[in-house]
Amino acid sequence: MHSTIDRSVLDYLKSLTLLCVEDNKTTQLLYDSIFEDLVKKIIFANNGEDGYQKFYDEDINIIIADYDMPVLNGIDMIKKIRNVDKDIPIILVSAIQEIDVIVQALQLNVNNFIKKPIVATEVMQAIENVSKLLIANNYIKEQREKRIKEFEKKEKYNSYQEDLAFSKELNIVRNDFYYHMIDNQCTALIDFFYKPLDVLSGDSYSVRKINDNIAFYLIVDGMGKGLSASLSSMLMTSYVNHTIDQMKNNSNFNLTNLVEMSLEYIRPILLDEEALSIDFITINCKEHIINYSKFAMPSILMQTKDEQIIKIKSNNPPMSKYTKDLTLSSYSTENISKFLFYSDGFIENSTITNDKQYAEFIENDFLNSFSKEEMVSNFLRRTYLQEDDITFIIINQLDLNSNNKFVEKVFKSTLDAVEEANDWYSNVWSNLSNNYKLAYNAGVVFSELFMNAFEHGNLGLDTKTKHKLLNDNTYFTKLEEMQEGCNKNITVKLHTIEHGTNRYIVTTIKDEGNGFDTNILSKLFKKSTSFNGRGVYISKKSSMGVYYNGIGNSVLFLHKI
Repeated sequence: MHSTIDRSVLDYLKSLTLLCVEDNKTTQLLYDSIFEDLVKKIIFANNGEDGYQKFYDEDINIIIADYDMPVLNGIDMIKKIRNVDKDIPIILVSAIQEIDVIVQALQLNVNNFIKKPIVATEVMQAIENVSKLLIANNYIKEQREKRIKEFEKKEKYNSYQEDLAFSKELNIVRNDFYYHMIDNQCTALIDFFYKPLDVLSGDSYSVRKINDNIAFYLIVDGMGKGLSASLSSMLMTSYVNHTIDQMKNNSNFNLTNLVEMSLEYIRPILLDEEALSIDFITINCKEHIINYSKFAMPSILMQTKDEQIIKIKSNNPPMSKYTKDLTLSSYSTENISKFLFYSDGFIENSTITNDKQYAEFIENDFLNSFSKEEMVSNFLRRTYLQEDDITFIIINQLDLNSNNKFVEKVFKSTLDAVEEANDWYSNVWSNLSNNYKLAYNAGVVFSELFMNAFEHGNLGLDTKTKHKLLNDNTYFTKLEEMQEGCNKNITVKLHTIEHGTNRYIVTTIKDEGNGFDTNILSKLFKKSTSFNGRGVYISKKSSMGVYYNGIGNSVLFLHKI
């Protein structure tokens, strides 16, 4: 019977392990008689669940499985196997010829079918066919490995170019609110999440400070994939940033003009079939108004102070080379506490819940998320993996008033006061939480940032001088000299904020110094190991976020109890 099989295939079969999933003992004996001299090893399983486990535990090369089995039938077993291995050859044996079973088997990439009652020659023919498939796949694999070695140098070069391209993308993206809050008419924390799926991202964004009251938000989503979508998104973002810079220099920022000029710029660049989804948004915290021009982007989500969700839909179609008119709209934010802007990739991601997309959960997760970290955590617990570029911006307007302030203390600018402040803060936390790790992390953040307020803020000690003093072992001596002529104070306030069932502690430290340029902190995201202010970076890692005011003389950080 084996003589009908090609000699090269016979030799190859002797190196393979065959899994036979069959609950009928007579059929198992038949398989044993057919395959005992044909393959290296035969493994039998009595049902679909047993078959899946043996496939998982053993090094299997070919599977032959009955459809009608107890515990788990053949189709359901193959579904589980395909989740692990999409290519292993599978032969399905069935006494029925129902069309839905055949369709399911084809969709699961079943390689051959055998009809009951079993005929030995048909079994041999099926085994020969899948063996030839394995031989062909192995040949392809060998050729692929050979080509990989041949192109190794080229791949290294391409990788280098991709790194350069991604660095360029990060230079185009602008964010004026790295470690920076809005602290004027309101206290607003602005956080972002930008995670391209590939180096050539179709998503881009920018967050710009127009003045003390107005912030501008841009999210661009190239409708398509690859180089074309990425180029269009980056060109648009680069142009918008350049135009905003010019408008700020001339003190003539106007959202309508910005959108019109951006449309005029990008229109001749776009291909006939190409389009962009874009959010142009400003929020004025003094006048309590949001202005927006949304081009086929997902709805803005806003949470009211009484924890209701308001959705603002797009007011324009996708931006294309044929777009001529645009709409700009406004909405009062007097009663709004949180905002969320995001690209399609965020809500179109599949979840672990009955093939639903994340769009069905985003409102609830937004309502229950106080920070970016909580929003990301909620997203990750619902999804298997990222399927597209993801960009979102979340803004939380904190209500820091006398009703939720539970402690305030003013300290002098002395080394003794630094020690006193650390002890005092530790005692405050001992009454707030029994969680030692949480209290310790809060103490680490406070110690770092209070010391910054003392030495860099009130004493005006610059980083370069500090390092020289440390190297000369004269650091503390110099601080003692400088503090003698310093009459400035450091004010610490702690507020408690209730959000849903959670409670958050907001600590602010304000010195009376001249502040510093907070834009320098953006370097932490690019090369934190070489930045002198690593203490701020460590503080961010030990809290839910660190945010400086505009001039850099007040810092806020959060912890969740």
